[in-house]
Amino acid sequence: MAKLWGGRFEKSPDEQLWRFNASIDFDRRLYAADITGSIAYARALERAGILAAEERADIVEGLMSVLAEFEAGDFVFQPSDEDIHTAVERRLHELKGDVAGKLHTGRSRNDQVATDVRLYMMWKISGQELQGRDTPATESESGIRALVQEVQRALVNQAESQLGALMPGYTHLQPAQPILVSHWLMSFFWMLQRDIERLDAQLPRISSMPLGSAALAGNTFGLDRATLAEELGFETVTQNSLDAVADRDFIAEFLFWAALLQTHLSRLAEDLIIYASGEFGFVELDDAFSTGSSIMPQKKNPDPLELARGKTGRMIGNLVALLTVLKGLPSAYDKDLQEDKEPLFDTVETLEIELPVLAGVISTLSFRSKRMEAALQDDLLATDLADYLVRRGVPFRESHHIVGRVVRRAAESACGLRNLPLSVYREVSAHFAEDVSTVLDFRAVVERRAVIGGTATSSVTAQITQARELLQQ
Repeated sequence: MAKLWGGRFEKSPDEQLWRFNASIDFDRRLYAADITGSIAYARALERAGILAAEERADIVEGLMSVLAEFEAGDFVFQPSDEDIHTAVERRLHELKGDVAGKLHTGRSRNDQVATDVRLYMMWKISGQELQGRDTPATESESGIRALVQEVQRALVNQAESQLGALMPGYTHLQPAQPILVSHWLMSFFWMLQRDIERLDAQLPRISSMPLGSAALAGNTFGLDRATLAEELGFETVTQNSLDAVADRDFIAEFLFWAALLQTHLSRLAEDLIIYASGEFGFVELDDAFSTGSSIMPQKKNPDPLELARGKTGRMIGNLVALLTVLKGLPSAYDKDLQEDKEPLFDTVETLEIELPVLAGVISTLSFRSKRMEAALQDDLLATDLADYLVRRGVPFRESHHIVGRVVRRAAESACGLRNLPLSVYREVSAHFAEDVSTVLDFRAVVERRAVIGGTATSSVTAQITQARELLQQ
Protein backbone atom coordinates (compact mmCIF):
# COMPACT_ATOMS: atom_id res chain seq x y z
CA MET A 1 0.00 0.00 0.00
CA ALA A 2 1.20 3.53 -0.71
CA LYS A 3 1.93 6.06 1.99
CA LEU A 4 -0.94 8.10 3.42
CA TRP A 5 0.51 11.06 1.53
CA GLY A 6 2.78 11.64 -1.45
CA GLY A 7 0.59 12.44 -4.48
CA ARG A 8 2.21 15.82 -5.06
CA PHE A 9 5.76 14.45 -4.70
CA GLU A 10 7.84 13.21 -7.61
CA LYS A 11 10.59 11.75 -5.41
CA SER A 12 10.44 9.29 -2.57
CA PRO A 13 11.69 10.52 0.81
CA ASP A 14 15.38 10.21 1.52
CA GLU A 15 15.99 7.01 3.45
CA GLN A 16 17.62 8.81 6.38
CA LEU A 17 14.77 11.34 6.43
CA TRP A 18 12.28 8.49 6.53
CA ARG A 19 13.96 6.98 9.59
CA PHE A 20 14.21 10.40 11.22
CA ASN A 21 10.57 11.22 10.48
CA ALA A 22 8.98 7.86 11.38
CA SER A 23 7.47 7.30 14.81
CA ILE A 24 6.46 3.66 14.45
CA ASP A 25 9.19 2.42 16.79
CA PHE A 26 7.47 4.04 19.76
CA ASP A 27 3.90 4.98 18.79
CA ARG A 28 3.05 1.33 18.09
CA ARG A 29 2.01 1.34 21.76
CA LEU A 30 -1.09 3.21 20.63
CA TYR A 31 -2.43 0.36 18.49
CA ALA A 32 -5.42 -0.42 20.75
CA ALA A 33 -6.40 3.25 21.01
CA ASP A 34 -5.94 3.78 17.28
CA ILE A 35 -8.11 0.80 16.35
CA THR A 36 -10.76 1.64 18.94
CA GLY A 37 -10.94 5.21 17.65
CA SER A 38 -11.14 4.00 14.06
CA ILE A 39 -14.00 1.61 14.82
CA ALA A 40 -15.99 4.40 16.45
CA TYR A 41 -15.09 6.73 13.58
CA ALA A 42 -16.39 4.21 11.05
CA ARG A 43 -19.72 4.20 12.85
CA ALA A 44 -19.74 8.01 12.82
CA LEU A 45 -19.10 8.01 9.06
CA GLU A 46 -22.02 5.63 8.64
CA ARG A 47 -24.29 7.97 10.61
CA ALA A 48 -23.06 10.85 8.43
CA GLY A 49 -23.97 8.93 5.28
CA ILE A 50 -20.38 8.49 4.07
CA LEU A 51 -20.28 4.73 4.62
CA ALA A 52 -22.98 2.22 3.82
CA ALA A 53 -23.86 -0.19 6.61
CA GLU A 54 -22.14 -3.03 4.75
CA GLU A 55 -18.98 -0.95 4.30
CA ARG A 56 -18.91 -0.01 7.96
CA ALA A 57 -19.38 -3.65 8.96
CA ASP A 58 -16.59 -4.72 6.62
CA ILE A 59 -14.21 -2.07 8.02
CA VAL A 60 -15.04 -2.94 11.62
CA GLU A 61 -14.53 -6.63 10.95
CA GLY A 62 -11.17 -5.89 9.38
CA LEU A 63 -10.11 -3.65 12.26
CA MET A 64 -11.07 -6.34 14.76
CA SER A 65 -8.87 -8.77 12.85
CA VAL A 66 -5.98 -6.29 12.97
CA LEU A 67 -6.52 -5.87 16.70
CA ALA A 68 -6.46 -9.63 17.18
CA GLU A 69 -3.14 -9.80 15.35
CA PHE A 70 -1.66 -7.16 17.66
CA GLU A 71 -3.02 -8.86 20.76
CA ALA A 72 -1.61 -12.22 19.67
CA GLY A 73 1.76 -10.71 18.78
CA ASP A 74 1.29 -11.74 15.14
CA PHE A 75 1.13 -8.30 13.53
CA VAL A 76 3.94 -7.87 10.98
CA PHE A 77 5.25 -4.35 10.48
CA GLN A 78 6.44 -3.27 7.05
CA PRO A 79 9.14 -0.75 6.04
CA SER A 80 6.38 1.50 4.68
CA ASP A 81 4.77 1.83 8.14
CA GLU A 82 5.58 5.41 9.05
CA ASP A 83 3.48 5.41 12.22
CA ILE A 84 0.80 3.33 13.92
CA HIS A 85 -1.95 4.94 11.83
CA THR A 86 -0.19 3.97 8.60
CA ALA A 87 0.42 0.44 9.85
CA VAL A 88 -3.20 -0.16 10.84
CA GLU A 89 -4.64 1.29 7.64
CA ARG A 90 -2.13 -0.59 5.48
CA ARG A 91 -3.08 -3.90 7.10
CA LEU A 92 -6.80 -3.05 6.87
CA HIS A 93 -6.35 -2.48 3.13
CA GLU A 94 -4.61 -5.84 2.80
CA LEU A 95 -7.54 -7.55 4.51
CA LYS A 96 -10.49 -5.62 3.06
CA GLY A 97 -9.32 -3.89 -0.09
CA ASP A 98 -10.32 -0.43 -1.31
CA VAL A 99 -13.07 0.11 1.27
CA ALA A 100 -10.25 0.72 3.78
CA GLY A 101 -9.48 3.95 1.92
CA LYS A 102 -12.83 5.40 2.99
CA LEU A 103 -12.02 5.23 6.71
CA HIS A 104 -9.82 8.32 6.67
CA THR A 105 -12.54 10.51 5.14
CA GLY A 106 -12.65 13.85 6.97
CA ARG A 107 -10.00 12.71 9.42
CA SER A 108 -6.40 13.84 9.76
CA ARG A 109 -3.57 12.19 11.58
CA ASN A 110 -3.52 15.42 13.56
CA ASP A 111 -6.85 14.78 15.28
CA GLN A 112 -6.35 11.02 15.12
CA VAL A 113 -3.14 10.96 17.14
CA ALA A 114 -4.45 13.52 19.62
CA THR A 115 -7.44 11.23 20.21
CA ASP A 116 -5.25 8.12 20.44
CA VAL A 117 -3.02 9.65 23.09
CA ARG A 118 -5.95 10.82 25.19
CA LEU A 119 -7.54 7.36 25.03
CA TYR A 120 -4.21 5.77 25.94
CA MET A 121 -3.87 8.03 28.98
CA MET A 122 -7.46 7.50 30.11
CA TRP A 123 -6.96 3.75 29.96
CA LYS A 124 -3.55 3.80 31.60
CA ILE A 125 -4.81 5.89 34.48
CA SER A 126 -8.01 3.91 35.04
CA GLY A 127 -6.87 0.45 33.95
CA GLN A 128 -9.83 0.04 31.57
CA GLU A 129 -9.29 -0.67 27.90
CA LEU A 130 -11.32 -1.24 24.74
CA GLN A 131 -14.76 -0.33 26.00
CA GLY A 132 -16.24 0.80 22.65
CA ARG A 133 -19.57 -0.58 21.47
CA ASP A 134 -17.99 -2.75 18.76
CA THR A 135 -14.93 -3.76 20.74
CA PRO A 136 -14.97 -6.26 23.58
CA ALA A 137 -13.96 -5.21 27.06
CA THR A 138 -10.57 -6.73 27.78
CA GLU A 139 -8.83 -7.28 31.05
CA SER A 140 -5.88 -5.00 31.62
CA GLU A 141 -3.34 -4.52 34.35
CA SER A 142 -4.25 -2.20 37.18
CA GLY A 143 -4.26 1.42 36.16
CA ILE A 144 -1.76 3.89 37.54
CA ARG A 145 -4.32 5.28 39.97
CA ALA A 146 -4.87 1.83 41.48
CA LEU A 147 -1.11 1.19 41.63
CA VAL A 148 -0.61 4.37 43.67
CA GLN A 149 -3.37 3.20 45.98
CA GLU A 150 -1.59 -0.14 46.46
CA VAL A 151 1.38 1.78 47.84
CA GLN A 152 -1.01 3.71 50.06
CA ARG A 153 -2.64 0.49 51.22
CA ALA A 154 0.75 -0.99 52.10
CA LEU A 155 1.54 2.11 54.18
CA VAL A 156 -1.79 1.91 56.02
CA ASN A 157 -1.40 -1.80 56.74
CA GLN A 158 2.05 -1.28 58.18
CA ALA A 159 0.88 1.73 60.18
CA GLU A 160 -1.87 -0.37 61.71
CA SER A 161 0.50 -3.22 62.52
CA GLN A 162 3.04 -0.87 64.13
CA LEU A 163 0.51 1.17 66.10
CA GLY A 164 2.05 1.99 69.47
CA ALA A 165 5.70 1.65 68.45
CA LEU A 166 7.82 4.74 69.15
CA MET A 167 10.62 6.30 67.13
CA PRO A 168 12.52 9.58 67.00
CA GLY A 169 11.03 12.16 64.69
CA TYR A 170 13.60 14.21 62.79
CA THR A 171 13.92 17.73 61.46
CA HIS A 172 17.08 18.71 59.58
CA LEU A 173 17.87 14.97 59.99
CA GLN A 174 18.48 15.72 63.68
CA PRO A 175 16.48 14.03 66.47
CA ALA A 176 13.59 16.36 67.28
CA GLN A 177 10.61 14.83 69.11
CA PRO A 178 9.26 11.34 69.81
CA ILE A 179 6.54 10.15 67.43
CA LEU A 180 4.73 6.95 66.59
CA VAL A 181 6.18 4.84 63.80
CA SER A 182 2.64 4.77 62.43
CA HIS A 183 2.58 8.56 62.31
CA TRP A 184 5.73 8.57 60.17
CA LEU A 185 4.25 5.96 57.82
CA MET A 186 0.97 7.83 57.49
CA SER A 187 2.77 11.04 56.53
CA PHE A 188 3.54 9.40 53.19
CA PHE A 189 -0.02 8.17 52.78
CA TRP A 190 -1.22 11.77 52.80
CA MET A 191 1.42 12.84 50.28
CA LEU A 192 0.16 10.14 47.94
CA GLN A 193 -3.45 11.06 48.66
CA ARG A 194 -2.78 14.55 47.35
CA ASP A 195 -1.30 12.89 44.28
CA ILE A 196 -4.47 10.85 43.83
CA GLU A 197 -6.58 14.00 44.10
CA ARG A 198 -4.41 15.82 41.56
CA LEU A 199 -4.67 12.86 39.19
CA ASP A 200 -8.45 12.79 39.52
CA ALA A 201 -8.59 16.52 38.81
CA GLN A 202 -6.78 15.98 35.50
CA LEU A 203 -9.15 13.37 34.14
CA PRO A 204 -11.87 15.75 32.86
CA ARG A 205 -9.23 17.69 30.93
CA ILE A 206 -7.81 14.51 29.42
CA SER A 207 -11.30 13.22 28.62
CA SER A 208 -12.08 15.81 25.95
CA MET A 209 -12.26 14.36 22.42
CA PRO A 210 -10.42 16.10 19.56
CA LEU A 211 -11.62 13.68 16.86
CA GLY A 212 -13.58 15.60 14.26
CA SER A 213 -11.17 18.52 14.31
CA ALA A 214 -9.47 17.15 11.18
CA ALA A 215 -6.16 18.81 10.29
CA LEU A 216 -6.98 22.12 11.97
CA ALA A 217 -10.27 23.58 10.69
CA GLY A 218 -12.85 20.92 11.54
CA ASN A 219 -14.74 18.12 9.82
CA THR A 220 -16.77 18.91 6.67
CA PHE A 221 -19.13 15.93 6.71
CA GLY A 222 -21.47 16.88 9.55
CA LEU A 223 -19.94 14.41 11.98
CA ASP A 224 -21.91 13.86 15.20
CA ARG A 225 -19.00 14.50 17.55
CA ALA A 226 -21.09 14.26 20.72
CA THR A 227 -22.23 10.72 19.97
CA LEU A 228 -18.73 9.78 18.83
CA ALA A 229 -17.30 11.06 22.11
CA GLU A 230 -19.87 9.14 24.12
CA GLU A 231 -19.07 5.90 22.30
CA LEU A 232 -15.36 6.33 23.00
CA GLY A 233 -15.89 7.16 26.67
CA PHE A 234 -14.97 10.85 26.51
CA GLU A 235 -16.77 13.27 28.81
CA THR A 236 -16.73 16.22 26.40
CA VAL A 237 -15.59 17.31 22.95
CA THR A 238 -12.98 19.97 22.29
CA GLN A 239 -14.40 23.39 21.43
CA ASN A 240 -11.82 24.72 18.97
CA SER A 241 -10.32 22.56 16.23
CA LEU A 242 -7.18 24.69 15.91
CA ASP A 243 -6.44 24.30 19.60
CA ALA A 244 -7.53 20.67 19.73
CA VAL A 245 -4.91 19.30 17.34
CA ALA A 246 -2.07 21.19 19.07
CA ASP A 247 -3.09 20.87 22.70
CA ARG A 248 -0.63 18.84 24.74
CA ASP A 249 -1.38 20.53 28.05
CA PHE A 250 -2.89 17.30 29.31
CA ILE A 251 0.39 15.44 28.74
CA ALA A 252 2.44 18.19 30.36
CA GLU A 253 0.08 18.18 33.33
CA PHE A 254 0.36 14.41 33.66
CA LEU A 255 4.16 14.57 33.46
CA PHE A 256 4.18 17.22 36.18
CA TRP A 257 1.91 14.99 38.24
CA ALA A 258 4.24 12.04 37.74
CA ALA A 259 7.31 14.12 38.60
CA LEU A 260 5.71 15.26 41.85
CA LEU A 261 4.53 11.74 42.67
CA GLN A 262 8.06 10.49 42.01
CA THR A 263 9.43 13.22 44.27
CA HIS A 264 7.22 11.93 47.09
CA LEU A 265 8.30 8.36 46.40
CA SER A 266 11.91 9.50 46.42
CA ARG A 267 11.47 11.07 49.86
CA LEU A 268 10.00 7.82 51.17
CA ALA A 269 12.86 5.90 49.59
CA GLU A 270 15.41 8.24 51.17
CA ASP A 271 13.97 7.76 54.65
CA LEU A 272 13.94 3.99 54.24
CA ILE A 273 17.49 3.92 52.88
CA ILE A 274 18.65 5.85 55.93
CA TYR A 275 16.60 3.80 58.38
CA ALA A 276 17.86 0.54 56.85
CA SER A 277 21.51 1.56 57.23
CA GLY A 278 23.70 -0.10 59.82
CA GLU A 279 23.97 3.12 61.80
CA PHE A 280 20.19 3.36 62.22
CA GLY A 281 18.97 -0.20 61.85
CA PHE A 282 15.33 0.83 62.27
CA VAL A 283 14.04 -1.33 59.40
CA GLU A 284 15.16 -4.28 57.32
CA LEU A 285 14.13 -4.93 53.75
CA ASP A 286 12.87 -8.36 52.85
CA ASP A 287 15.32 -10.53 50.90
CA ALA A 288 12.86 -10.57 47.98
CA PHE A 289 13.21 -6.79 47.67
CA SER A 290 16.96 -6.45 48.24
CA THR A 291 20.09 -7.14 46.24
CA GLY A 292 23.65 -8.19 47.08
CA SER A 293 27.16 -7.24 46.16
CA SER A 294 29.30 -9.01 43.57
CA ILE A 295 32.35 -8.70 45.82
CA MET A 296 31.16 -8.22 49.43
CA PRO A 297 29.24 -11.29 50.64
CA GLN A 298 27.73 -9.52 53.65
CA LYS A 299 26.01 -6.74 51.74
CA LYS A 300 22.24 -6.33 51.56
CA ASN A 301 21.52 -3.33 49.39
CA PRO A 302 18.28 -1.32 49.10
CA ASP A 303 18.56 -1.10 45.32
CA PRO A 304 14.79 -0.76 44.65
CA LEU A 305 14.72 2.32 46.86
CA GLU A 306 17.85 3.77 45.31
CA LEU A 307 16.36 3.28 41.85
CA ALA A 308 13.14 4.98 42.97
CA ARG A 309 15.21 7.89 44.22
CA GLY A 310 17.26 7.97 41.03
CA LYS A 311 14.31 7.85 38.65
CA THR A 312 13.08 11.17 40.00
CA GLY A 313 15.57 12.95 37.76
CA ARG A 314 14.26 11.00 34.80
CA MET A 315 10.65 11.97 35.55
CA ILE A 316 11.50 15.63 35.97
CA GLY A 317 13.55 15.43 32.76
CA ASN A 318 10.55 14.08 30.85
CA LEU A 319 8.47 17.04 31.98
CA VAL A 320 11.16 19.57 31.08
CA ALA A 321 11.66 17.92 27.68
CA LEU A 322 7.99 18.34 26.74
CA LEU A 323 7.72 21.89 28.06
CA THR A 324 10.77 22.81 26.02
CA VAL A 325 9.14 21.35 22.89
CA LEU A 326 5.92 23.28 23.49
CA LYS A 327 7.28 26.66 24.44
CA GLY A 328 7.85 28.10 20.95
CA LEU A 329 5.34 26.36 18.71
CA PRO A 330 3.14 28.33 16.31
CA SER A 331 -0.58 27.59 16.04
CA ALA A 332 -2.07 24.21 15.13
CA TYR A 333 -0.18 20.96 14.68
CA ASP A 334 3.59 20.92 14.17
CA LYS A 335 5.83 17.88 13.75
CA ASP A 336 7.62 18.86 16.95
CA LEU A 337 4.61 17.38 18.76
CA GLN A 338 5.79 13.91 17.79
CA GLU A 339 8.27 14.42 20.64
CA ASP A 340 5.44 14.27 23.19
CA LYS A 341 5.12 10.50 23.15
CA GLU A 342 8.46 9.13 24.25
CA PRO A 343 8.49 11.14 27.52
CA LEU A 344 4.89 10.08 28.14
CA PHE A 345 5.45 6.39 27.37
CA ASP A 346 8.64 6.32 29.44
CA THR A 347 6.89 7.89 32.41
CA VAL A 348 3.87 5.58 32.24
CA GLU A 349 5.95 2.43 31.83
CA THR A 350 8.35 3.42 34.61
CA LEU A 351 5.45 3.89 37.02
CA GLU A 352 3.83 0.61 35.99
CA ILE A 353 7.02 -1.25 36.91
CA GLU A 354 8.05 0.81 39.92
CA LEU A 355 4.83 1.18 41.91
CA PRO A 356 4.19 -2.56 42.47
CA VAL A 357 7.81 -2.97 43.57
CA LEU A 358 7.52 -0.17 46.13
CA ALA A 359 4.24 -1.60 47.41
CA GLY A 360 6.08 -4.89 47.88
CA VAL A 361 9.01 -3.24 49.65
CA ILE A 362 6.69 -1.53 52.13
CA SER A 363 4.44 -4.57 52.68
CA THR A 364 7.38 -6.81 53.56
CA LEU A 365 9.37 -4.36 55.70
CA SER A 366 10.51 -5.57 59.11
CA PHE A 367 10.49 -2.90 61.83
CA ARG A 368 12.98 -3.09 64.69
CA SER A 369 10.89 -1.37 67.31
CA LYS A 370 13.37 -1.92 70.16
CA ARG A 371 16.14 -0.34 68.11
CA MET A 372 13.91 2.66 67.34
CA GLU A 373 12.88 3.11 70.94
CA ALA A 374 16.49 2.82 72.09
CA ALA A 375 17.32 5.72 69.75
CA LEU A 376 15.02 8.04 71.72
CA GLN A 377 17.28 10.59 73.41
CA ASP A 378 16.31 12.66 76.41
CA ASP A 379 16.84 15.83 74.40
CA LEU A 380 13.67 14.94 72.49
CA LEU A 381 11.72 15.88 75.65
CA ALA A 382 12.95 19.47 75.67
CA THR A 383 9.90 20.94 73.93
CA ASP A 384 7.61 19.26 76.42
CA LEU A 385 9.66 20.71 79.28
CA ALA A 386 9.06 24.15 77.79
CA ASP A 387 5.34 23.39 77.51
CA TYR A 388 5.37 22.30 81.15
CA LEU A 389 6.65 25.74 82.16
CA VAL A 390 4.04 27.43 79.96
CA ARG A 391 1.33 25.58 81.85
CA ARG A 392 2.84 27.04 85.03
CA GLY A 393 2.44 30.56 83.69
CA VAL A 394 5.86 31.15 82.12
CA PRO A 395 5.79 32.88 78.69
CA PHE A 396 6.97 30.50 76.01
CA ARG A 397 9.95 32.61 74.93
CA GLU A 398 11.19 32.60 78.53
CA SER A 399 10.47 28.88 78.98
CA HIS A 400 12.37 28.14 75.77
CA HIS A 401 15.41 29.93 77.18
CA ILE A 402 15.11 28.19 80.56
CA VAL A 403 14.93 24.72 79.04
CA GLY A 404 17.92 25.53 76.83
CA ARG A 405 19.92 26.15 80.02
CA VAL A 406 18.65 22.86 81.48
CA VAL A 407 19.78 21.01 78.34
CA ARG A 408 23.21 22.62 78.63
CA ARG A 409 23.51 21.63 82.31
CA ALA A 410 22.56 18.05 81.44
CA ALA A 411 25.19 17.96 78.69
CA GLU A 412 27.85 19.31 81.04
CA SER A 413 26.94 16.63 83.57
CA ALA A 414 26.87 13.91 80.91
CA CYS A 415 23.41 13.17 82.19
CA GLY A 416 20.11 12.82 80.39
CA LEU A 417 17.14 15.06 81.19
CA ARG A 418 15.35 12.17 82.88
CA ASN A 419 18.28 11.58 85.28
CA LEU A 420 19.06 15.19 86.02
CA PRO A 421 18.37 15.84 89.74
CA LEU A 422 15.39 18.00 90.61
CA SER A 423 17.76 20.29 92.48
CA VAL A 424 19.50 21.19 89.22
CA TYR A 425 16.15 21.92 87.59
CA ARG A 426 15.26 24.24 90.48
CA GLU A 427 18.67 25.93 90.32
CA VAL A 428 17.89 26.89 86.74
CA SER A 429 14.32 27.99 87.53
CA ALA A 430 12.10 27.93 90.58
CA HIS A 431 9.15 27.20 88.29
CA PHE A 432 10.17 23.54 88.19
CA ALA A 433 8.39 21.38 90.77
CA GLU A 434 8.42 17.71 91.75
CA ASP A 435 5.80 16.89 89.09
CA VAL A 436 8.34 17.71 86.34
CA SER A 437 9.06 13.99 86.20
CA THR A 438 5.61 13.41 84.69
CA VAL A 439 6.77 15.27 81.58
CA LEU A 440 9.90 13.19 81.17
CA ASP A 441 8.25 10.14 79.60
CA PHE A 442 8.40 9.45 75.90
CA ARG A 443 5.05 7.70 75.61
CA ALA A 444 3.31 10.31 77.73
CA VAL A 445 4.54 13.18 75.54
CA VAL A 446 3.42 11.32 72.42
CA GLU A 447 -0.07 10.76 73.83
CA ARG A 448 -0.39 14.43 74.79
CA ARG A 449 -0.50 15.30 71.11
CA ALA A 450 -4.09 14.12 70.75
CA VAL A 451 -5.15 16.72 68.20
CA ILE A 452 -6.36 16.11 64.66
CA GLY A 453 -3.23 15.20 62.74
CA GLY A 454 -1.15 14.68 65.88
CA THR A 455 1.03 11.72 66.77
CA ALA A 456 -1.05 10.41 69.69
CA THR A 457 -2.40 6.90 69.27
CA SER A 458 -5.98 8.17 69.10
CA SER A 459 -5.08 10.70 66.43
CA VAL A 460 -3.12 8.21 64.32
CA THR A 461 -5.94 5.68 64.65
CA ALA A 462 -8.30 8.34 63.30
CA GLN A 463 -5.92 8.91 60.38
CA ILE A 464 -5.88 5.20 59.61
CA THR A 465 -9.69 5.01 59.72
CA GLN A 466 -10.02 7.97 57.39
CA ALA A 467 -7.36 6.53 55.07
CA ARG A 468 -9.20 3.21 54.79
CA GLU A 469 -12.42 5.04 53.94
CA LEU A 470 -10.62 6.94 51.18
CA LEU A 471 -9.17 3.72 49.76
CA GLN A 472 -12.63 2.17 49.63
CA GLN A 473 -14.19 5.06 47.72
